[in-house]
Amino acid sequence: MSVNTNNAYGKISISDLAIAKVASHTAMESYGIVEMVSRRFTDTLALLLKKDGEGRGIKVTAFGNRIYIDVYVIIKYGVSIAAVADSLKEAIKYKVEAFTGMIVDTVNVNVIDVKL
Repeated sequence: MSVNTNNAYGKISISDLAIAKVASHTAMESYGIVEMVSRRFTDTLALLLKKDGEGRGIKVTAFGNRIYIDVYVIIKYGVSIAAVADSLKEAIKYKVEAFTGMIVDTVNVNVIDVKL
């Protein structure tokens, strides 16, 4: 699927994968995030067949002109999970909105594991 919008010059279509890559890159730049993880085992198998693992751990859903993002991460042991999750939500929301020009309605952070 893709996110679609129109402006004075025509139609703009942005793939979910492009949005997922922006969100994934932003997450990996965030303090306290160790790794992005897949939601399900079948997602892991699909990523093994792809050349790049970018966009792993990100699920992008779009309804109308709104974008919903689910993030699946492993967080560093010893950091405040709430603080890291709030910071990650704000960073992803800001970067994706700047990238797409559309509204990110929700960013859900799912902490799958904690690593030393």
